[in-house]
Order: sequence, then structure tokens, then C-alpha cells
Amino acid sequence: MGLLVAVTGGAKIRRGRDGVLIGEGYRRRVPPATCFTVGSVIMCRRSAEWLLAEERSALFGHECHHRGQYAVLGPLFWPAYWAACGWSYAATGSWGSRNFFEKRAGLHAGGYPVDPPVRPWMKKLKGRAASGPPTPPPGSPSPD
Repeated sequence: MGLLVAVTGGAKIRRGRDGVLIGEGYRRRVPPATCFTVGSVIMCRRSAEWLLAEERSALFGHECHHRGQYAVLGPLFWPAYWAACGWSYAATGSWGSRNFFEKRAGLHAGGYPVDPPVRPWMKKLKGRAASGPPTPPPGSPSPD
């Protein structure tokens, strides 16, 4: 799947560290990210050398982590990933900050906000869950 996306996106396939495939020069507008992973191929709008530079080793590691996630889940990765994106966006306005897959790959390394504020509805929901059911006043009959 990754090779197909790379080729249709105008990318040139290069081999990076540890045999990782990099689709350099990806040209489609979607997704807008500089780097993203499809299957076992890391797409990069820039050159493979840019991604493999020492100062971007954390980003390269982040994308390699996604390769592993895809290897484990196979075709189930995408629906699970997009559901996690939806949850994260609904909760914080960031596609990645509350996304399980992005958190496991490293939020900072992937360029995501690490601890954005949650939306007001989320605070209300958390407040209700933390408070639990109301305690009946003393002398009230047991609900049993």
C-alpha cells in the first residue's frame, strides 16, 4: 500500500537507515504533513537526506514507530488510527495529542502539542466521572 501511495504521489523510493523505505518528494496536497507513514513506507515531501539528518532522528524514529503499528494491525490500522484522530480532535482540537498511536510514537517527536488544554465539554465529562454517583443523605433507605 505504501509503495502505491508513494508512486501515485510522485515520490521517488529511497532506502534509508536499517533498510527503511522512504518516498521522497511526495507531491499530493493530502495529507499536509511533511512526513507520514503508509504501511512500511515513510512519505516525505522533502528529500530522504533531509529526513535522515541527525537533527531529525526523533522524527525518523516517530515515523518508524508507525511502521511497527501498521505491521501489527495491518488493514485495521487505518480505521483505528482515524478513530483515534477524531477522538483527539474532539477532545483538544489537535489531531494527535490524544491519539493513542501518536502518543505511543512520541508526540514531541511527531510535532504534536504534548499537553493541550481539553475542550470545555471534556472538562464537564471528566468532572462527572470523577465525582461518581451522589451520596444519599444520612438516614435514607438503602437502594437495595
